[in-house]
Amino acid sequence: MIEKKIQDEIRNFFSTKSQHEQSKTTKFQIPLAVPSYNHEEVIDALDSMLSTWVTMGEKVKSFEEQFSKYIGCKNGIMVNSGSSANLLALSILSNPATENSIKRDSQIITPAITWATTVSPIINVGCTPMFVDVDLDTLCVNTEEIKDAINSKTACLLPVHLMGNPCNMQEISKISKEHDLYLVEDACEAPGATFDDKKVGSFGDLGTFSFFMSHHISTIEGGMIVTNNEELAEMGKTLRTFGWTRDLKNKNKINSEYPEIDPRFLFVNTGYNFRPTEIQGAFGRNQLPKLESLIKIRRENALFWNDELSKYSEYLILPKRNLENHVYFGYAITIKKNSPFSREKLTKFLESKGIETRPIMSGNYIEQPAAKLINYQKHGELNNAKLIMRNSFFIGNHHKVTQKERELVVNSFNDFFKQL
Repeated sequence: MIEKKIQDEIRNFFSTKSQHEQSKTTKFQIPLAVPSYNHEEVIDALDSMLSTWVTMGEKVKSFEEQFSKYIGCKNGIMVNSGSSANLLALSILSNPATENSIKRDSQIITPAITWATTVSPIINVGCTPMFVDVDLDTLCVNTEEIKDAINSKTACLLPVHLMGNPCNMQEISKISKEHDLYLVEDACEAPGATFDDKKVGSFGDLGTFSFFMSHHISTIEGGMIVTNNEELAEMGKTLRTFGWTRDLKNKNKINSEYPEIDPRFLFVNTGYNFRPTEIQGAFGRNQLPKLESLIKIRRENALFWNDELSKYSEYLILPKRNLENHVYFGYAITIKKNSPFSREKLTKFLESKGIETRPIMSGNYIEQPAAKLINYQKHGELNNAKLIMRNSFFIGNHHKVTQKERELVVNSFNDFFKQL
């Protein structure tokens, strides 16, 4: 137990100096992201460090239970990153010990606009990504493109709830069932987003989340898989930690089948070391209760900007208004074709006003140099992905954006368009 004097010092530090000031290693008044933690997380994490039990333990288990319940799933498997969550999810489904496992050389359909570690795990498990186009107004995968891309080699659908905007999960779930395909949701940017009042990540066989420093809630680094399938959950726990049995519900039964092997070091499958630490578990279980209030601020920011910037709809595609569902990882903007200015001109102007910008994730992945090193397929010309690669960007949308910052964004856009 940490002495009260130390706890008081930590509380005082956070109460007298805003997190925005603490983390200000950037010149921007509106950075892309700021930390969302304060004294509760630090005290709980420090407690783990001083206890000398810092690897995966009870705090991780507590966060797994809380987060999976929040999403609406029976099982949560915490890992050390969202990237690991994606790799573990596909490793579960492609493992030979999994019933009806995905076979090598199968195709997995995923959007061309995504983050690199949506794609890399597909390659890592010996499959081929089939890239399809997205919708410009949502940045989410186009469901008609999914339907048209399915062929005899398709084994899995991997939609991405990009920028916190939920995909059309009613239609995607229907497609996966009609074609008997696995469904994995990459919800790394969308904790708390919903479709038809159901949390994303809970529609598919598996859902993945990220708790990186710049995300809605953070465990510094960290990720989670959620599922309602007990067999897949048990496989995930095995593969997460070397392939051993220590975390399995039926470990005693399995261990009894190999009496000649020390049960502490019984490996029943291949695996990784994706274990999180108790420090990450401590952060997570203190961050989760704050998530809904953090989302509320992001939605309010987006509503204000949508209302104020809609007058520039001749030139800009703003986030599709769907405040009840969208959790706004950032505030994404696409410059329409034939606009009299480039993305570079607009973003350079915004950054001169103290507003940090960046492209949308990895952009059109097949235009990245990494795509030259892999075997992939694409459906159609991916025209929207090409436009997003060149014309889209986002600005920070987080809980430290006040009315002053909201107005700075609007005034900066007004100044930019005045000079055209």
